[in-house]
Amino acid sequence: MALSSMTGFARTHGVSGSYAWAWEIKAVNGKGLDLRLRLPPGWDAIEAPIRSRAAETLSRGSIQAGLTVERSGAAPAVHVNTAVLDAVLGAARQLARRIEASPPTLDGLLSLKGVLEISDAEESEEEKRSAEAAVTAGFADAVAALAEMRRHEGAALARVLSARLGEIAALAQRAELVPGRRPEAIRARLAEQVATLLAQSDRFDPDRLHQEAILIATKADVREELDRLAAHVAQAQALIEQGGAIGRRLDFLAQELNREANTLCAKANDVELTNIGLELKAAVEQFREQVQNVE
Repeated sequence: MALSSMTGFARTHGVSGSYAWAWEIKAVNGKGLDLRLRLPPGWDAIEAPIRSRAAETLSRGSIQAGLTVERSGAAPAVHVNTAVLDAVLGAARQLARRIEASPPTLDGLLSLKGVLEISDAEESEEEKRSAEAAVTAGFADAVAALAEMRRHEGAALARVLSARLGEIAALAQRAELVPGRRPEAIRARLAEQVATLLAQSDRFDPDRLHQEAILIATKADVREELDRLAAHVAQAQALIEQGGAIGRRLDFLAQELNREANTLCAKANDVELTNIGLELKAAVEQFREQVQNVE
């Protein structure tokens, strides 16, 4: 299964009877699946099936989907409001008995507000249900196109993530080979420090100093951190090859990689190892930033 990004865009459109419709969908990063719909008035009936279709195809991302609908090809309905017209004519007759004026004309009467009402042609229930089915199917096509675009971007993202993991593995290997972390190097460095302390004062207990040196050497060992880094890199690479909705698991591994890099820097008692630890932290952060785009 391919890796998918969480960003993408898709648009579909079509015609059903007298209805012309268009969907536009945009997707960005999100912790979960958050679908925000903009539907025209009177189209609320399609919301439930639309949300169901989105959940079947997408796992994560903040999705904004907008629907526009126009109705054309249907003659408008013209209706004369007789109640308003009768009231206007009654008022005209009353004024005619009081003042001299020309009788009202037909176009003048029809131009009065409320006398003539023009509305969209009445739609049949069958036509509306057919349009709703077409619009719902159009949304499914748009989501499929969005998912395809996200998979295309995911393929490029997988290559970037694998490259970052390669950098992390290479830095861990460099840390493995640092001369300063070898037991004999640590032993020599601590022996020199103990000798310096004993030369400065005779009140230090040599046995106690050697015990403390052993504890310091144990705490300075980064063997476990390097082993865990290797394990996390291998697991992350396996997830990328597996594909699918792995964003949350990769994000967890990015946090674990960062934890090991921080610990390695804290334990480092060698300049070269410290520098490698800082490079490692930068590479892990770059990996973590890219992981935020994975579905």
